[in-house]
Amino acid sequence: MSPFIGEFAGTALLIIMGAGVVANVLLTNTKGQNSGWIVITFGWAMAVFLGVYASTNLGGSGHLNPAITIALTVFGDFDAALMPTYILAQFGGAFVGACIAWLAYKQHFDVTTDADLKMAVFCNAPAIRNVGYNLITECIGTFILTFGALAMSKPASSMGTLDALPVALLVLGIGLSLGGPTGYAINPARDLGPRIAHFILPIPEKRNSDWSYSWIPVVGPIAGALLGAWAFGLL
Repeated sequence: MSPFIGEFAGTALLIIMGAGVVANVLLTNTKGQNSGWIVITFGWAMAVFLGVYASTNLGGSGHLNPAITIALTVFGDFDAALMPTYILAQFGGAFVGACIAWLAYKQHFDVTTDADLKMAVFCNAPAIRNVGYNLITECIGTFILTFGALAMSKPASSMGTLDALPVALLVLGIGLSLGGPTGYAINPARDLGPRIAHFILPIPEKRNSDWSYSWIPVVGPIAGALLGAWAFGLL
């Protein structure tokens, strides 16, 4: 297997399961409609577990996240030559995963009339729109993700491969504790890849893809991951 295959497949599985649970909760006439935030956070945690586990067994390191890859390249011992491969695989896998999730729920997209709910399956939007606070929230969430994942990795000195179950539980905690303001993107690929899919796919009566907000789930997580990896290395 190869790092590209591992990161691509892992990120695709992450988004299929993650976007899938959001679709199940938000879209019209699903079995899980209106089942709530707890279901979404648990679904995303299981998506992370599956994605990281698959990635690490298919040649990747289980990053599934360009912010993590960049941070571990700058402040860790991750091979800089692999960074472009990882980032391309992560964004590509996220886009493909979003398309597959859409296909699974296509009938429900067709009967859902709320365009905001349709977009929420693919990407994040803030509960209260404020550029500064939204950016800070994403930065804090990704700092916790990066610092926590490195602290739980085995061996402790490893800055490459991430452990599936501890990271999944960490993402569950972040969603429950810090997900309220922005929906906890904490991953540029997780937001931007599916946002592009939302823009391209033939979804009936969809709204615009909110490109004015799209940079926040990219810049915030990268900044937070850099700070998290730097702090972990310092301590």
